[in-house]
Order: sequence, then C-alpha cells, then structure tokens
Amino acid sequence: MRRRQILGFFGGLLAALMLAIGIRAILPAPTQAQSATLLIAAAASLQDVLEELDPLFERSNSGITVNYNFAASGPLQQQIEQGAPVDVFISAASRQMDALQQKNLIVANTRRNLLTNDLVLVVPSNSTLGLTSFRQLTNASVRRVSVGEPRSVPVGTYAEELFRNLGILEQLRPKLVYGNSVRNVLGTVESGNADAGIVYKTDARITNRVRQVATAPSNLHSPIVYPIAVISSSRNQQAARTYAQFLSSSQAQAVFRRYGFGIAG
Repeated sequence: MRRRQILGFFGGLLAALMLAIGIRAILPAPTQAQSATLLIAAAASLQDVLEELDPLFERSNSGITVNYNFAASGPLQQQIEQGAPVDVFISAASRQMDALQQKNLIVANTRRNLLTNDLVLVVPSNSTLGLTSFRQLTNASVRRVSVGEPRSVPVGTYAEELFRNLGILEQLRPKLVYGNSVRNVLGTVESGNADAGIVYKTDARITNRVRQVATAPSNLHSPIVYPIAVISSSRNQQAARTYAQFLSSSQAQAVFRRYGFGIAG
C-alpha cells in the first residue's frame, strides 16, 4: 500500500510538472521594457537645464538612453534636413520648426510650444560703462556688441528685430560681433571681448561673469518660444513621444522655472 502511495505521489508530481511546462509553452513571453537610444537636437540655451533633467527622465524610463546635440537652431534644422538621425527637435524659435514642418520632416501632431524666454542686455561683471538700456549701445564708449548671427541663431534674430524697432540698427551695425550660438555670444561677453551682448535671461543666470542690465520689452521683438516635435524619420517614435511628454510634466516644469524659463501655453 505504501509503495502504491509513493508511486501515486510521484505520478501526480510528474503530471503537475508536465502541465506547468505545457502552460508556460503556450503563454506569451513577458513583455520587455521599452528600450531605445534617443538623440535630442536642442537649442544651445537649453543645455544646462536638459542635462539636469536627463537623469530624472532616465530613472523613470530605465530602457531609454538619451544623447544630446546642442547648437544654434538654424544649424540643427539643416542637420535634420540632411538626414541626421535625430528623434526630437527643440528649437529656440518657430521659424526653424516651421521650415521642417513644411517639408513633412516632423510629426505634426507632436508639435507644441514648450517654453518661453526673455531677451536681455548683459555686460562683463567688471564693466565700468554704466549701461542701463539698449539705446546706450550707440554711445561712443561702446565699441563691440556681441549678438547671434541673425540668419541662423534665433537670439540674433530677436536682437536684430529689437534694434530695428528701437531705430538703432544701422548705428550699431559697425559694432556688431556675431556668434554662432547664444552660448558663444555669452562667452564673448564673459571674456571681455565685447562690451555688451544680447542673450536670453536664462543664459545670463548661469554665470557670475556677466551682469544683466536691461530686459527688452516683449512688444519690440517676436515672441520667444521653444517649439518641440518628434522627427518623422525617428526609429524610436514611442520613446521619442515619451521623452517629449516628460518635458511637459510638473516635475520637469519645476526645473525649467528654476532656470528662469517660462512655460508656454
């Protein structure tokens, strides 16, 4: 009797094991976590804040790795048009995003304005010129004014609009020193190679080597907005959307505000 019970026990155990193996064979494999490496092309003025946000994003999206290309919005637009493997574009002006949208190079329903900013006048921290307004840039004591190249650098476009609306553009042209990004403009003022420069408020806040001495009235230049969109050719569409959505989260917006950005919309 005991032998029969033992055989019965092992028989039942074998049957249970076979059943379990059979069930596992027909069940779908567990879903793997989303895995992708993204390339974000972003305006140079976003470098510090996006680098701070990066570990926050990657901790909550462990399968996604994010790489960045920071530069002026015009060159970034051109790189995307030439087929650079970009997943998400964040411009410092609408013009560059408009150009990509006209060529169907962005996913239109992912486009939105993410941030806003202000245009400011900065001088080296040890400046003795006593500048307090943009009009004073016409003073003979001011010899070099650093601005972004207006055809490719949005901060330069905004500065040119400001000077034109103030009626001082032609007077300033001989003094203008052109930078290839807003950070290049900032660096020129920091080093003392320019008496003053036009940058965004957020750039003036990241260094103690310049002083902000004036803020441009917003009605004297186009609205400063940062549109974001997923690129049509991205091979990581879902991960790219996840990243773009994260930048609109309350967690990300709190960091943007701390850097001095406004939230669009």
